[in-house]
Amino acid sequence: MFNLRLSTANSTSLHCKASFTLVQRKFDTQCRFSLLCAVSLLLVACTPESSISATEGGVSIVDAHGFSSASDHTIEVNRQLLNQLPFDDKQDFIDAKRGFIASLPDLKLTSPAGRTIWNTPEYDFIGGESPKSVNPSLWRQASLNNIQGLFEVAKGIYQIRGFDLANMTLIAGKSGWIIVDPLTTAETARAAIDFVNQQLGEKPISAIVFTHSHMDHFGGVLGLFKTAAEAKLTTIDIVAPAGFMHEATSENVMAGTAMTRRAMYMYGKRLPRSERGHIDSGLGKEPAFGTFSILAPTISVATDESHIIDGVQFDFQIVSGSEAPAEFTFYLPEQQAYCGAELVSKTMHNLYTLRGAKVRDALQWSRSIDDALTHQKEAKIYFGSHHWPIWGQDAINDFLEKQRDIYKYIHDQSVRMLNAGLTANEIAEQLILPPSLSNTFSIRGYYGTVKHNAKAVYQAYLGWYDANPANLDPLPEENAAIKYVELIGGVDAVLQHAEAAYIKGDYRWTAELLNHAVFADSENKQVKTLLANTYDQLGYQAESAPWRDVYLSAAYELRHGTPDKGMDLASMKQVLLHSPVDNFFQSMASRVIGPDAFGEELLLNIYFTDLNENYVLELKNSVLHHSKATKAADANATLSISHELFIDIIIGSAGAKDMLFSDELTIEGSKLDLVNFFRLLDKPKGVFNIVTP
Repeated sequence: MFNLRLSTANSTSLHCKASFTLVQRKFDTQCRFSLLCAVSLLLVACTPESSISATEGGVSIVDAHGFSSASDHTIEVNRQLLNQLPFDDKQDFIDAKRGFIASLPDLKLTSPAGRTIWNTPEYDFIGGESPKSVNPSLWRQASLNNIQGLFEVAKGIYQIRGFDLANMTLIAGKSGWIIVDPLTTAETARAAIDFVNQQLGEKPISAIVFTHSHMDHFGGVLGLFKTAAEAKLTTIDIVAPAGFMHEATSENVMAGTAMTRRAMYMYGKRLPRSERGHIDSGLGKEPAFGTFSILAPTISVATDESHIIDGVQFDFQIVSGSEAPAEFTFYLPEQQAYCGAELVSKTMHNLYTLRGAKVRDALQWSRSIDDALTHQKEAKIYFGSHHWPIWGQDAINDFLEKQRDIYKYIHDQSVRMLNAGLTANEIAEQLILPPSLSNTFSIRGYYGTVKHNAKAVYQAYLGWYDANPANLDPLPEENAAIKYVELIGGVDAVLQHAEAAYIKGDYRWTAELLNHAVFADSENKQVKTLLANTYDQLGYQAESAPWRDVYLSAAYELRHGTPDKGMDLASMKQVLLHSPVDNFFQSMASRVIGPDAFGEELLLNIYFTDLNENYVLELKNSVLHHSKATKAADANATLSISHELFIDIIIGSAGAKDMLFSDELTIEGSKLDLVNFFRLLDKPKGVFNIVTP
């Protein structure tokens, strides 16, 4: 799963010619600010900074990016895991290679500007025994996800794996290919379909199926067509679950800026691809970053129902509200094959995702999988939106039963413990899986984990407050850190205690101590270095790919600082053109700087000329309300603009001249009031500090 995130682009001042008036110049700048409503930044790319070198006893202990070597404690923790899990079971490797036709090991895709979209050779270092700096179970998962290429799943069913975070599935219809989940970007989808045509012979695309509303399963759809114009004119069936368009273009728009920044940590965007850096995402190698797109469905599936698509029967099962808010699975009776979409994967999934999101319903998820056991009871083949297939009815049933039970067990035990008065942290620490579940690779925590999923269940029922009044109104982190450090005896005393804990391998406590020290004295390099080394060890021990990336991203930023800017948003244009206009005004309201708006009262019209839609915005009591309505006659100002120019301004494609000379933008009423309104809107850059104050 990889979600569309809407956030605000970096804003820059726009300069007009001297012949323009001051009001015009102010309007030009502030108008762009107002229209830069929360737009999607999926992740932020950056260039490597200078390395940190250090030696101990003449032996280098850091790599080129400053990451320390695995400690003896980390090596021992990882060694012990080798004795706990059935690493001699090679069935997953057999299944992952079954039906292999061809691979493209040198696949590299770049944007016209030279930015990397996808780079398979970056992961060539993965293979053989796990290195000391990687959890051996995660290394196994990363090795499986490295098996790339075109595979035959069954007669008439093929998959492209390892060209993106997710899989593209191709089902042979009467007149062409039925494409299931066309990857994240147009570039990776184009590479995939070209490779299929090269290997299997060229066929037309007869239908497209989107299994759910996350970007890595629909964003590459335009790559299936020669041009965007051809895609718009297509008459083929496009099938998706009910609610797909709303969820795909709107999900989490309000907190998009924060989610985007946090996602940089979760997916290790700034990390090197190496034994001490990013190795995998648990679901696949990593999300691709290129041109994102979407097409509106022609068939919306709202209930468990059957459809004939290009001569192939699809029996759909609605599982919305489990892994995604709009999702279905399907069964193909002719091949006795069940597509589990992302309802099930070869990992424990997230009830709460570390980038931030609403908590998912563990019980609903478990029930949906239980229903799937009935829905696909005749299935002899399972394939999904991620990972590799399973063959054999007994193996499929065992897989589904354990997927079902992992979410229900975490739910039920977390509820039992919270009703006994345990806090979220206590539940996460004490919840232990039964051996029948904990020793199964397909539900190990490569993406979600028992600990943070247990906390998600607690949050779903009880929220943030643990009932201890000491936690009702605590001091902010920086204030508390200063007082803790003073109480311990200063930063040097904290450092001394932290060094002792580090030597013992008590890295969680070391991190807690040093986090206080960094927030009390963020310029102390010795403290930041030891905290970075501590996060290295926690990352090296993590079985969860997101946990590893979070720890190592924190270590990276302690050494190299935060990113300077976000990514170019032009790649999001096709998706944003389909986003409800209402979303942008909801986001705009959340950007009003409350204290700056004290005493301000404004009424504005924003009219979209090509949509023939008007929105009335009212600012009062420092709160912005909007409604789709006829133009308010007493408005302070009316801004008339085309929808496409509105999007071009959002993504930064339209500059000063485009705005001031365009026939698609006019202003009536007070330009100064309009400028004043725009000044009241916050312009988040999305590169805020996380591990430093």
